Amino acid sequence: MTLTSRLFSCLALIASLLMASAAIAQQGLFQTAIKVNDLAITQYEIEQRARFLQLLRTPGDPIEEARKGLIEDRLRLSATRRAGVVLTDKQVTGGMAEFAGRANLELEQFVAAIEQAGVSEQTFRDFVNAGLAWRELVQGRFGPRAQVTDAEVDRALALSTTRGGARVLLAEIILPINPQNEGRNRALIQRLSDTIKTEGAFSSAARRYSAAPTRGRGGRLEWLPIGQLPPPIRSQVLALEPGEVTAPIPLGPGIGIFQLRGLEELDAPSPETLALEYATILIPGGRTEANLATAKRYEDTYDTCDDLYKPAQSLPPEYFDRVVLPASEVPGDIAAEAMKLDNNEVSTGLTRQNGAFLVYLMLCGRTVETPVDEEGNEIDVRDNIRNQLFQQRLASYADSFLEELRADALIVEN
Repeated sequence: MTLTSRLFSCLALIASLLMASAAIAQQGLFQTAIKVNDLAITQYEIEQRARFLQLLRTPGDPIEEARKGLIEDRLRLSATRRAGVVLTDKQVTGGMAEFAGRANLELEQFVAAIEQAGVSEQTFRDFVNAGLAWRELVQGRFGPRAQVTDAEVDRALALSTTRGGARVLLAEIILPINPQNEGRNRALIQRLSDTIKTEGAFSSAARRYSAAPTRGRGGRLEWLPIGQLPPPIRSQVLALEPGEVTAPIPLGPGIGIFQLRGLEELDAPSPETLALEYATILIPGGRTEANLATAKRYEDTYDTCDDLYKPAQSLPPEYFDRVVLPASEVPGDIAAEAMKLDNNEVSTGLTRQNGAFLVYLMLCGRTVETPVDEEGNEIDVRDNIRNQLFQQRLASYADSFLEELRADALIVEN
């Protein structure tokens, strides 16, 4: 065999080996990474969901959040299949278009944008389908039990911003949620919500369990205008008597309960917060003395959100963010911190990625107006409050049902 022949043979062998390696790697992507009962989740699905969550700027570690979300989707899929819930292509496409509309994009534009970032249309479709089917199941199963009485609406209306105003005195207990502690902390916060009956008991539990900076003062917050509370918190607080405690409220990478310690009616209205503008800087290393000192230096040096662009210039782009979001779309933990802040005030009470980053949060401003519908007409306040209370109650039933499904499932993670 000539040298040339041997060379071509060698190159052919290398090429075949490279092709085989690529094929093996490709096969690995579609191997089962997690099994939920009899439903598999592949590594490819995890990577796709993680990319999608990154595009949506979802808080937390993308891979961990992807694994968690896909497990929950499989639990929901099992339940919807058993209930015979099947969506039409038209329903799913409509849901996808609605989701794309939140980014002010047509469906085709949104799909093109995510595909350019490496996320397939099918990943987006599966994400929407799981959510819509679950919503239909929950409404059918728990809708009748979640109905709100006129007496409950009257109680909430007495505190609403349309009849003067009100401010509330709250206490909080916040627990972190991650794959290692999720089951334990969800069970703990539910038990605390069910059993605490006094301010003293709440204060003691906050000092013992809460991860919030307020734990040292028994979880107690200062007086807050009722319209400043995030919608999920406000809708529950509106229905409480002093001393009562909310059901557990999801707060992004955490979960919390709030106790109503007092309320005071005001002559001046306290308008509802419709949108928040805020800026965040991620400080690597988590809640250390050095990082808290850095945050204090930022606070002493930079007075407004506009000023934060100066330190951001020396940071990786993903470490700085400034956004304007409807109040209902603000991540729960940020909303719970922002409700305590005035414009240009700062919080260092949050972390990201299981404590790997300290969050420097500055509130830039609030948008407060009378709520209106799509045609510019003022929304019927009574109906609005009834819907808020109904949705909160329905979400509570859905969360409890999902936890039952998780407890009964066989989940095997590789």
